[in-house]
Amino acid sequence: MSRKYFGTDGVRGKVGEHPITPQFVMHLGYAAGKVLASAEHAQGERPGVLIGKDTRISGYMLESALEAGFIAAGIDVYLAGPIPTPAVAYLTRALRLQAGVVISASHNPFEDNGIKFFSGSGAKLPDNVELAIEAALDEPMQTNPSASLGKAKRIDDAAGRYIEFCKSTFPNEMNLRGLKIVVDSAHGAAYHIARHVFHELGAEVVAIGAEPDGLNINAGYGATKPQNLQKAVVEHKADIGIALDGDGDRLIMVDADGTLYDGDQSLYIIARQRHAEGALKGGVVGTLMTNLAFEHAMQHLGIPFVRAKVGDRYVMELLQQHDWQLGGENSGHIICLDKHSTGDGIISALQVLHALRMKRQTLAQAAGDLHMYPQILINVRVSKKADYVNHPAVKHALDTAEVMLDGKGRVLLRPSGTEPLLRVMVEGEDGAKVKLCAEKIAEAVRAAAA
Repeated sequence: MSRKYFGTDGVRGKVGEHPITPQFVMHLGYAAGKVLASAEHAQGERPGVLIGKDTRISGYMLESALEAGFIAAGIDVYLAGPIPTPAVAYLTRALRLQAGVVISASHNPFEDNGIKFFSGSGAKLPDNVELAIEAALDEPMQTNPSASLGKAKRIDDAAGRYIEFCKSTFPNEMNLRGLKIVVDSAHGAAYHIARHVFHELGAEVVAIGAEPDGLNINAGYGATKPQNLQKAVVEHKADIGIALDGDGDRLIMVDADGTLYDGDQSLYIIARQRHAEGALKGGVVGTLMTNLAFEHAMQHLGIPFVRAKVGDRYVMELLQQHDWQLGGENSGHIICLDKHSTGDGIISALQVLHALRMKRQTLAQAAGDLHMYPQILINVRVSKKADYVNHPAVKHALDTAEVMLDGKGRVLLRPSGTEPLLRVMVEGEDGAKVKLCAEKIAEAVRAAAA
């Protein structure tokens, strides 16, 4: 059965355009409620669902629509207000509810929004449940009799509970005293949470990107726009900078000099420390975009490494398949399954800080022996889907690149999942060769697509 609404990260789109309309979202809440209320999923109990959101102005409207749909289906609703996506996963599990729902479009601009579900265990919904919800959306809404409608309750201590949970993932015998940290919350869901976690562990915290107005989420701040963080770290003479995205599940870090460190570098610091402590279970999962230097570093340390498709959903699938605990993406999604059931920017930052404290190193020192290879990404607009890899001109350019890189680089052609683009990625030890190869392959793709 093909999906009509659910993508790799829930249902997402532009607010006011199908499917992100109050009418559809209310129906989505109702359909999800009916699936969750079935004997198979609720096991005869009255189901409860937690709803959290980021700071987009449209969150008020969509929250009300979801609430109405769930209540019409006989589901009790627990409203957590603005909290990070991983906080919803945690609270759903902690409160023993049937599901959690996040209203967020992550790092996208405020005009977008989305609906993402978590199971009662705090993991993303299984495919069969998402498909069952899609099937239920084809049925008309039929509000339950008044006596069997759901009720709504606000969770007043949601932020406090999650702050304590994050702190619990950091060693009890360790603190962050003596560190000055700039924390950038992207004017998003962690604006009233992230700073408190690091401050309560002993750090001096400078908060930026922590004044949401409903329209400024991800605007000039956060993991996808780290320039203000880099500037603030230098200006405040801080030791480290931490940037989250709008829903708090992505991490980018900055050292005292304002140098950026991506998800690959943070994942390397965590993996190396756990390996040294004998605490790394199995290996590490990356993605097709993980820097080749990371793969080589894992080989050098004797740590098994595999690549998943791009997307934290696929990283999670491979972690579960191998029964491993650690994985992530260069974009900053890092999953530590021994700490949380999903990716979490704050908890990932704490794992990096734990490693720095253990080795008594700065961020620059800890990442210094991972020499990232130059990586060029060129997006080529294509008018149609085609097998460009086997097109004669493209194949010739690929073969030429392989010879030039001489086993010291990597080429990847990947179609975009949302736009008519083919992404040409080349990386390797020699930056000049990488740039030339990427340009030649992109030129061949343009010619083939013409």
